[in-house]
Amino acid sequence: MIQEYTVLNVADNTGARKIRCFKVLGGSRRKYATIGDVIIASVRESDPDAAAGARKGDKVRAVIVRASMRVSREDGSFIKFDDNAAVLVNNQGEPMGTRVFGPVGRELRRKNYMRIVSLAPEVV
Repeated sequence: MIQEYTVLNVADNTGARKIRCFKVLGGSRRKYATIGDVIIASVRESDPDAAAGARKGDKVRAVIVRASMRVSREDGSFIKFDDNAAVLVNNQGEPMGTRVFGPVGRELRRKNYMRIVSLAPEVV
């Protein structure tokens, strides 16, 4: 469950290291985001020598790929990760980076983020 002021790790190679959510997209009264949802965030920490991508203070869109709160699946099972992580995307939903680090949730496949799924080393 990701809400406003939640700090997330960035799971791609755009240069951002940590982001903080300040808006959950998907409705005016929506409070929480989970795996596969889009948020708007600000970059809080970034790699100082990142050539392109996100720098500290930038406003970015991101898709949640891991959440530490358990997520229920259709078959009745639950999935839970060790951290909260997101991948930065552009306005069309394409990932800004060229690599994705760590496992991602299977829910991304159902929400048509196939590019992120194909870049990820493992889909859980």
